[in-house]
Amino acid sequence: MEETSTPPQPQPQPAHPSPQFPAVFTPPPPPTSGFSSRGSPSPGTGSAAAQAQFSTPPGPPVFSSPLRPAAVPFRATPASPQPAPFASRGGGYSSSSSSAAVSLPTSSGPHFLNGAATPTSHLPSSAAAPPPPPPEESPYVLFSAHKVLKQKKLLNAPSLGFGALVSPGREVAPGPETVERDPRRCLNCGAYINLYCDVLIGSGQWQCVICKKMNGSEGEFVVSSKHDLLQWPELASSAIDYVQSGNRRPSFVPVPDTRVSGPIFILIDECLDEAHLQHLQGSLHAFVDSLPPTARIGIISYGRTVSVYDFSEGAAVSADVLPGNKSPTHESLKAIIYGTGIYLSPVHASLPVAHTIFSSLRPYQLSLPEVSRDRCIGAAVEVALGIIQGPAAEVSRGIIKRSGGNYRILVCAGGPSTFGPGSVPHSVQHPNYAYLEKTAMKWMERLGHEAQRHSTVVDILCAGTCPVRVPVLQPLAKCSGGVLLLHDDFGEAFGVNLQRASTRAAGSHGLFEIRCSDDMLVTQVIGPGEEASPDSHETFKHDTSFCIQMHSVEETQSFSVSMESKGDIKNDFVYFQFAVHYSNMYQTEITRVITIRLQTVDGLSAYLASVQDDVASVIIGKRTVLRARTASDAIDMRLTIDERVKDLALKFGTQVPKSKLYRFPKELASLPECLFHLRRGPLLGSIVGHEDERSVLRNLFLNASFDLSFRMLAPRCIMHREGGTFEELPAYDLAMQSNAAVVLDHGTDIFIWLGAELAAQEGQSAAALAACRTLAEELSELRFPAPRILSFKEGSSQARYFVSRLIPAHKDPTYEQESRFPQLRTLTPEQRSRLKSSFIHFDDHSFCEWMRSLKLVPPEPS
Repeated sequence: MEETSTPPQPQPQPAHPSPQFPAVFTPPPPPTSGFSSRGSPSPGTGSAAAQAQFSTPPGPPVFSSPLRPAAVPFRATPASPQPAPFASRGGGYSSSSSSAAVSLPTSSGPHFLNGAATPTSHLPSSAAAPPPPPPEESPYVLFSAHKVLKQKKLLNAPSLGFGALVSPGREVAPGPETVERDPRRCLNCGAYINLYCDVLIGSGQWQCVICKKMNGSEGEFVVSSKHDLLQWPELASSAIDYVQSGNRRPSFVPVPDTRVSGPIFILIDECLDEAHLQHLQGSLHAFVDSLPPTARIGIISYGRTVSVYDFSEGAAVSADVLPGNKSPTHESLKAIIYGTGIYLSPVHASLPVAHTIFSSLRPYQLSLPEVSRDRCIGAAVEVALGIIQGPAAEVSRGIIKRSGGNYRILVCAGGPSTFGPGSVPHSVQHPNYAYLEKTAMKWMERLGHEAQRHSTVVDILCAGTCPVRVPVLQPLAKCSGGVLLLHDDFGEAFGVNLQRASTRAAGSHGLFEIRCSDDMLVTQVIGPGEEASPDSHETFKHDTSFCIQMHSVEETQSFSVSMESKGDIKNDFVYFQFAVHYSNMYQTEITRVITIRLQTVDGLSAYLASVQDDVASVIIGKRTVLRARTASDAIDMRLTIDERVKDLALKFGTQVPKSKLYRFPKELASLPECLFHLRRGPLLGSIVGHEDERSVLRNLFLNASFDLSFRMLAPRCIMHREGGTFEELPAYDLAMQSNAAVVLDHGTDIFIWLGAELAAQEGQSAAALAACRTLAEELSELRFPAPRILSFKEGSSQARYFVSRLIPAHKDPTYEQESRFPQLRTLTPEQRSRLKSSFIHFDDHSFCEWMRSLKLVPPEPS
């Protein structure tokens, strides 16, 4: 039986509909297959972050006590709004568990499309460098196993599955070789020629590795020896970039610069109170100072009206004002486009004016509460798009100049869209709220698609305590290829994300094609895009590829591709080819082709030994999180993880003699612990305060790179040692030793925990805290979104949210503690006694207790 994706049922509470997830793509089955096609989930909903506005349990305490403006200039990594490290605040901790059973689906879960895949490293950049990837992999593709099992039944076991994380837009150094000509393709199936093709040097014919058909080369590959074929880069490398010769522009730059930004429109909320506005101004000043001089910027503010600021007035602040209660008319946009004002200008020419505009912003003057203020976000984005789409993107005193590159709209939002097109009522108690919200979501979705068609990405960066109605804004960001982020305030973390959002390498009009040997079938893809219509791309006579229309092509994206074998595999190798077509920052048409060959094996042990636990856990995690559309779904998914782990032991493990217990396969020793972290963590657990926050986190996880996805799934624990060195330890609560400092990297949050004994020693604690913050910044230097970096002392209320992300191993017997956490052996008896007495009892299982509750023997630590 096959797992299907079904649209969520209407929710009784209109204020909290199901979250918006990346599209799920399920390839149509071949005629001989018994699979049925799967649909995409309906857009879901969520809402934003101010717990006081909802009837749900209160969220975690706010870590950022007084608001702190952004640093100028920004640091290389975020240090989010940071409280005094030892301040104590109120807050509670909640956990939930259930013993109900659920049946494990008998086929792969839905497929996700997500961020850039990167070989994982278990040490920070300051430690040993990661080993090079195996020869059968490329930097763009991470497979869940380096070998493919020939037996269909075991390879297709739904509890483990087989798949890959593909990052077609990732930039690596050195990058793939660039070829300035059209690619040579199989005339039968459309696959690209590659290094695994068999070439007949006498005739120049080559055999396609996907469909096995022969193709001619018009004599191009007629050479005297096989070695001579290596002069063609596509026959020597697993990854190649083709520059389409017919579309090459004179401004083509052969080496892509991932830090060059396209034109940027900044949209600013006019409805902010003074404290929030001051910190937003600080972030904006620092942001424009960080931009390259050649970057072009435009500034728009919105409230009940839309103000488009003019850079031509010098020291005076001047703006054209349009009504926000309706979409801009053609006449009003024409008046702006053909006027004498400059609304998009290079930073080097307009930096003083931009600073003047930011300084001139004033706080909201009326006495209305934040949630009741009118914000015409939809109309403001429409005006920005209208200027972008106009006959001239820049008009300067009668001189028309069209600017190249892909646009980015950065929305700085402090509240929901409550006025004009795409708006919802101020209160969720409005009798018609559910219908109006659904209408607004559809309108925002159309606007997002319109932006995407014009090579414009809309990122929405929200901050403050006012709920922003996540379900309404999420479709606008998602359908344009952008992201929606929630922040505590407009301080430093907001500013860092503003900067990193603007410099993300973005390509447009992307088409992602997946082809594999006839032995294999793509069953599911998950990520930021839509299934491409047949008329949107070239098709061949027997083309079995699966094509995805990408909203944007960025380094921070990856696709989770799940695959199955159609039958028992007879061949010694299987082939996978991934190709992405897109227009880069310089409007050059690029085709990147990645071809991978994996060996097939008969033995189960050889297959299990090749399984990459971290990659497999991320793919399983994405399939699982996709189905967690609501809080009740998340509970069901926790139970599904239980069944999945049991099924893994039954299919691949061994039964303990004279016992009903099963022993987990040693080759997969770290997989169940990763899934245990997923079960307890913020994606499926209850340690994040509100369902809307979990909704945003899930969307980020489903669209994140491999590195960020793995960190969001399984936190990384690093202890500070004397002398400024660090030691990586299992993410167990046994690391909470009073004389130590600990860094916990959980992807979107990095925590620094200081033990009470260390904190009492002022000089040593300051040095340890500084070293930990430096490490935290190194760990997240290029991460997007930039994580909050939060520090606190042992025993503070914030520390409970740190504890909740660690496995409660203090409940295990001493021999198990030492086996899984060998660092304990270095402690004196007094230190171990104090550590043992410092723990507070609660009902959550330790990892070993959880495994035993499933009738499994915990795997030996790897």
